[in-house]
Amino acid sequence: MRRINARLSSPVTVIEGVGPKKAAALSKLDVHTLEDLLFLIPRRYEDRRHPKPLCEIEEGENQCAVAMITDIYTNNGRTEAVLSDDSGSIRVVWFTDKMSTFLREGMRLALYGNVEWNYHHVLNFVHPEFEIMRYSKPPSIIGKIFAIYPGTAELTQRIIKKFVDTALDEYADNLLYEFLPERITKKFGMMTRKDAVLQIHHPLNEKMFIRARNRLAFEEFFVLQSGIIMRRKEAARHTHARVLRAGHTYESFMKNLSFEITGAQDNAIHEILSDIEKDVPMNRLLQGDVGSGKTLVAAAAITAACDSFSQSAFMAPTEILAQQHYIKLRRNFESLGLNTVLLTGSLKARERRKILSDIEDGTADIIIGTHALFSEDVKFHSLSLVIIDEQHRFGVMQRGRLTSKGESPHVLAMTATPIPRTLIMSVYGGLDVSVLNELPKGRRKIKTLSFMPGEFKKLPVIIREHVKRHEQVYWVCPFIDENDSTPATVNDTYEKLKSDMPDIRIAMMHGRLSIEEKTRVMNEFSEGMIDLLVSTTIIEVGVDVPNASLMIIQDAERFGLAQLHQLRGRIGRGTAESTCILLEDRNTFIEGGERIESMVNISDGFELAEQDLIQRGPGEICGIRQHGVNEFRVADLVRDEKILTLAREEAQTLLNDDSELKSEPFLKREIIRRLGNVLELGVTA
Repeated sequence: MRRINARLSSPVTVIEGVGPKKAAALSKLDVHTLEDLLFLIPRRYEDRRHPKPLCEIEEGENQCAVAMITDIYTNNGRTEAVLSDDSGSIRVVWFTDKMSTFLREGMRLALYGNVEWNYHHVLNFVHPEFEIMRYSKPPSIIGKIFAIYPGTAELTQRIIKKFVDTALDEYADNLLYEFLPERITKKFGMMTRKDAVLQIHHPLNEKMFIRARNRLAFEEFFVLQSGIIMRRKEAARHTHARVLRAGHTYESFMKNLSFEITGAQDNAIHEILSDIEKDVPMNRLLQGDVGSGKTLVAAAAITAACDSFSQSAFMAPTEILAQQHYIKLRRNFESLGLNTVLLTGSLKARERRKILSDIEDGTADIIIGTHALFSEDVKFHSLSLVIIDEQHRFGVMQRGRLTSKGESPHVLAMTATPIPRTLIMSVYGGLDVSVLNELPKGRRKIKTLSFMPGEFKKLPVIIREHVKRHEQVYWVCPFIDENDSTPATVNDTYEKLKSDMPDIRIAMMHGRLSIEEKTRVMNEFSEGMIDLLVSTTIIEVGVDVPNASLMIIQDAERFGLAQLHQLRGRIGRGTAESTCILLEDRNTFIEGGERIESMVNISDGFELAEQDLIQRGPGEICGIRQHGVNEFRVADLVRDEKILTLAREEAQTLLNDDSELKSEPFLKREIIRRLGNVLELGVTA
């Protein structure tokens, strides 16, 4: 064997037999380095420990056996044989005649493969793996649990196993060093890291495999949680925010509310007020189901900032949403003597100059805007509170550009997409979390139905029933026009509905309209001048029309679960009974059926979020591209919540006692190696 001095980051070509072509094939499995190969986790396992007597072999599953060839011949390009043991016999078929050139009567074979009935109702091993038995040597293809790896056309299981085993034999001793604190490994009786990796590839039994898997899942979570906690502690030591205290403005705002806030809103407001009264920058995530009242909580925080003579920036991902927030908040704040401005990319030059001046000299108290807030010419007078709505639509760098315009401002990120608990602990582990899990009083549950094509003819009648009650309707399509090669387009649907229902006031909304046109349409819809709005998903977030009671979603199977829930949340905001109808055709988009069923059966956003995590995985849900989160090789955010919670608790305990990990240099090195940017973590090598 050639043993080369290597690191985990060494290219996979350090393995003998891996040249440029094999390396290119391995890259398709996302294997680029020696570490990738050592941690190439099998996709499943085959239990070949217990060969069966031939009389116990059954049809319909892969099985193993040891038997002697008693007859062998070729037939139409196939090799057929009869194998026997003390209990009986079975036929074997290989789809090639080459086997007859080296297999002979009297040879003992170890077999593993699928067993099926043939046309003559005789059991056959069908093209099995086999090995000629030697009396002095046990067979290599049976007698143990076998790992089955993901593969490609260029890489057979035999080749992948060879590369993995070479990596284990030559490098596991030196590279799979222990970095978990000894106190933790002893406390939970963990096997060593090297043994855990060996058991993942060559498990002795189910119990040893589970121990190995749990050990490796724990270390993945533990490293990430330790890094998050270290970064947070370092930020607290080196950054100081302005202390904001609620006063007369806040009290007047809360006193003048025309409704009773929910208990969840009250808790969230007090958590936020407690945070901003400290000189450590708040970093809080406010998550709540659609219609749970996040904007009210944000408004309360803004009034507290105004009481401390500070500016607040409220950033939204779209101009429509920014305008909605501006109209609603300005109406609430004007009576309090607060100046609210709107900064978007569509402002005329003169308006923009005036608003920029008001922001810079402090005349503007609350600045609501889109990405325009990032612009270099936006200079704040005293920015101390940043609120980011639908925060997952903004990148980390974009959020940083806004917060850098103040002196360590407090940050409140908001999302209407409920996030599973495990995802909060991992992706958002550096944030405190407030949850709005109550809907305002008077809200009624939305009924959700699914219609197949044969039921679409009912829709005009249903629409007219709602319009007769002076209620309004959304009809959402996935695409704008026929260039998108689908019949479910806004333009086509709009024209067809106008033709079929000339008595209904219909308008359309999509992203290609100018901001003036969008504003006009939304204002008319909000004021009840439009009965039916045909739109793309541009209306999925923030649009608040209490009179809308019917949502129809065309080609619903094309949408993600979270998006469907967001769209459904546009209705049910008033007192009328509301209905969401999902139009689907599973013959053309079969995989969407599971999401449709979830929507029909589940109304709670948090439960749907868990389903979404199971169906799509963490990266796709939140657009996560952060170090450590998409790099779990073993851990599973869906099923490993207990392990994640345990890892977080142990990391917190360790870092409370040793915030710089002076007593754990190997762990500190591993955190830096895995999580990348050392300065970002606030630690040094």
